[in-house]
Amino acid sequence: MANQVQDLTPDEVSKGVSEGRYLLVDVREPNEVAAEAYPYGVVVPLSTFDPKAIPDPEGKEVVFACRSGKRSVTASLAAQAAGLAYDKHLAGGILGWKAVGLPTKVGG
Repeated sequence: MANQVQDLTPDEVSKGVSEGRYLLVDVREPNEVAAEAYPYGVVVPLSTFDPKAIPDPEGKEVVFACRSGKRSVTASLAAQAAGLAYDKHLAGGILGWKAVGLPTKVGG
């Protein structure tokens, strides 16, 4: 069976995080995160991506996020290849997040 990655909208991700259902994993690089970050995410850069570096989601579903939605798909597929059922990503990335008016923070 082929690995699948489910697209989630910024609103779905924001709601899921605020309700404690999702763990947002930002796979952008440290310099990108330092300039602008999701208000509540853990950073696991794709350049050094190791699925084992993702914190225990403690019952939450992992949702990958990046700048535009490409690297988050790559991360999800890599996690699935490592045997983890992390099949969700933020479609549109932080660009889409900001486009619908969701907040970001400076300084990772």
